[in-house]
Amino acid sequence: MNYIWKRLCWFLMVSIYVFAFYLQAAAEDSMVVGVVHREDFAYAAMMRTAYEIALKEINATKGINGRMLELSFADDQGEVEAGEEAVRKLVQKEKAVLLVGGYSSSNTLKMAYEANRLDTPFIVCTAADDQITQHKLKNIYRLNPPVSEYTRGLEEFLIDRVKPATMSIIYENSPFGTGSAMRMMWFCRENNIDIKAIQPYFKKGLTSEFIERILEPIQKDPPDILFMSSYLKDAILLVNKIGEMNIKSLLCGGAGGFTHDDFPRKTPKISEYLLTSTLWSPSSNSHQNKLFIKQFTKQYGKKPDYHAVEAYSALLVAANALRKCQALTAADIRSALESTNMDTPFGKVEFTDYGLYQRQNLSKTPVFQVINNSFETVWPIPLKTAEYQLPPH
Repeated sequence: MNYIWKRLCWFLMVSIYVFAFYLQAAAEDSMVVGVVHREDFAYAAMMRTAYEIALKEINATKGINGRMLELSFADDQGEVEAGEEAVRKLVQKEKAVLLVGGYSSSNTLKMAYEANRLDTPFIVCTAADDQITQHKLKNIYRLNPPVSEYTRGLEEFLIDRVKPATMSIIYENSPFGTGSAMRMMWFCRENNIDIKAIQPYFKKGLTSEFIERILEPIQKDPPDILFMSSYLKDAILLVNKIGEMNIKSLLCGGAGGFTHDDFPRKTPKISEYLLTSTLWSPSSNSHQNKLFIKQFTKQYGKKPDYHAVEAYSALLVAANALRKCQALTAADIRSALESTNMDTPFGKVEFTDYGLYQRQNLSKTPVFQVINNSFETVWPIPLKTAEYQLPPH
């Protein structure tokens, strides 16, 4: 009996050792990038699909120097506490060596502080609050432009083609909405454009009745341009109400919800001729751009917008940096990210310091116009897919 018991104990010990060895080997054969994601926002499924396409491509080319890349997602819920917890989970539990993501400006700054505290590099790819790359956080890099630069292309277009004399501004009272509206106010001041009305609103509790109240002064004295900065749900409510109230201004959006494929579909005819800034145009002739659009459309069933391209490109940038690392320390990853100079479907990516920003990528912002219920690129000229059409009024 003692002999059998000893053999059994020996067998169990060897089994545990072998199992532990294979677990360690499996861990060493892969590495984790954490994705800070928000599951309930309009672009969640689109961005997750883009991450998955990028992951498949990366691992099809021997991953990260022979090690397979894994993604671990954590839902930040668009809230500060949930966002900070998502960062801690990805870094401490999932052992992510680097983070990508960040959608809501309202909580990404706090998540950036938490990632910096945990000494984990974080490539923000969507959140637009100017402050994210203004607080000298050494681990924070941003792919997309800050919100005060979202309308750069639209501003150029308005001066070159529209030449407005007056403007009214409606915006969501959030870091995204406020930043965009403030930039447009400065644009008006710099170009002697008279601002007739400025109307902020709070996202929570927004109703059709409230929208009508804030639009009444604009209805009575319509400007040449009505600029709006909103997410998808609010953008649809606003534009449909503008149609009901028969406001005849040229409508302009500050990206966000105005570039979603659902926007023209849910604002038929009313959004016709609307101009909106965007962060990416599908009309780029780069091979990378065309290939991504084809792959994404096949898998997702719809063409991508800039949110999907940001997610896809951010993971490519992360993989490029990780492949350059001798060791996966935060310092090595930061050094690799700071030497980034690569072409992606989103455009050239290079993290630089300029003005008040640190480790911020510089990118162009094209202009869409809704023509025949679809988005056409009307600016800049090299990306143009259609001529700008003046509204009949």
